[in-house]
Amino acid sequence: MPVYEFYCGRCDKEYSAVMHVAEHDRQVAECPECHRKDKVEKRLSTFTPVTSHKSAGI
Repeated sequence: MPVYEFYCGRCDKEYSAVMHVAEHDRQVAECPECHRKDKVEKRLSTFTPVTSHKSAGI
């Protein structure tokens, strides 16, 4: 499952959450510090695709 990045404006904290893609599209992850969702923003995050050695040309 993907890891998504969030920012809580209430606590001024950044945090990550593991969520299904569909779940991420419907909601934001609760802040682990204040346990609220009302001031949480989704942030852009990077990813690295996993490839097999065969497809990487090795």
